[in-house]
Amino acid sequence: MGWITWNHGARRWGGALLAGLSVGLVGCSGSDPQAQRPLNLQQGVPVGAVLALSGNANVYGQDQRVGLQLALAHLNQAGGIGGTPLRLAIEDSGSDDPGANAAMTLQINRGMLAVIGPTLSQQAFAADPIAQRRGVPVVAPSNTATGIPQIGHFISRVSAQSSVIAPLSIAKALQLQPSIRRAAVFYAQDDAYSTAETTIFQKALSAKGLKPVTVQRTQLADNDFQSQISATLALKPDLIVLSLQAVDGGNLVRQLRELGYRGTIVVGNGMNTPNIYPICQKYCDGLLIAQAYSPELNTPANRAFVSAFAANQAGNGRGPAIPPQLTAQAYTALQVVGEALQRLNAQRPLKGLTVAEARRGLMDAILAGSYQTPLGDIRFTPDGEVVQTNFFVAQVRMNPDGRSGRFALLP
Repeated sequence: MGWITWNHGARRWGGALLAGLSVGLVGCSGSDPQAQRPLNLQQGVPVGAVLALSGNANVYGQDQRVGLQLALAHLNQAGGIGGTPLRLAIEDSGSDDPGANAAMTLQINRGMLAVIGPTLSQQAFAADPIAQRRGVPVVAPSNTATGIPQIGHFISRVSAQSSVIAPLSIAKALQLQPSIRRAAVFYAQDDAYSTAETTIFQKALSAKGLKPVTVQRTQLADNDFQSQISATLALKPDLIVLSLQAVDGGNLVRQLRELGYRGTIVVGNGMNTPNIYPICQKYCDGLLIAQAYSPELNTPANRAFVSAFAANQAGNGRGPAIPPQLTAQAYTALQVVGEALQRLNAQRPLKGLTVAEARRGLMDAILAGSYQTPLGDIRFTPDGEVVQTNFFVAQVRMNPDGRSGRFALLP
């Protein structure tokens, strides 16, 4: 598999956050002694990741870790970076802002040339400015909220923003059911991704002449939605649109169906993971969701990725499986970093650079490249926004067991 480590060090927030504050002050003054040291490649080319492997977003982080492992194996089997293996260190950020801040600081202090993550947009708005101040490239694998790349020059993402993807599912819902007239909206008001995406959803609805009959605000930690659902169902909606994460969203879907709602449900990117299946179970069936990845995309890069994922699942005793979007995006993020490092090393050998020089050169290489990935061909705008052309809309089809299913692409 290559060099890979992960731990839960960032969960020890206190000391790490104090360290982060002190180093952040050094970074702001323009003199970070660590970054001026020669790059040490004895243990491999150091790249870090900050993933939510615990807390309520761990269902995303687990998907992402698989993608990183597969990309790492592929890169190192192909010779690494000029013959030097890539060394990937994964840090658990938990599912909140302090954890992300601590994990980002730890990775930067360890001399990582780039960081992939954090998992949530909410965490990115907190932690990415730390990397920006320290001049460390960040490639976001799953941050879809508006404004992520605009945090600064060193911030980019391979996850297309919600404004590009979300309206596609609204259009598909109306195509499948032209009689829809009354829409209701739910979103988590304490989550940056949810609040950004619901604004986009509501604009898309209004553009179709469907001003929501109600907008229900929830919290990420909520698990009982009976009062909001009862108030909503009294208004007789025939479309419900959710901007929630996997756990709260899955619970809300299940309760909507249990309380008698039979209309169309559109969900956002926060529920774009097979990990919702055990939560809403048979009630997941029929959910509509726009996607930035399709396992059916017939390109060499995606065929190789799907094959590697299937082999990984079989090796873990899980049998054949379809790779989820989060796994594909994480794979793509590390692929981008790896290929950019290869180009940089060919132009300016890494062994002759300081850490700061390597980080600056890597960021320039990331933005200048084009990449053939499982997501399709991608590149970046000068401010780090991904440019991607392949998007899809899928509908969840649950299996008879009510605990497994698939995202079936719609024509």
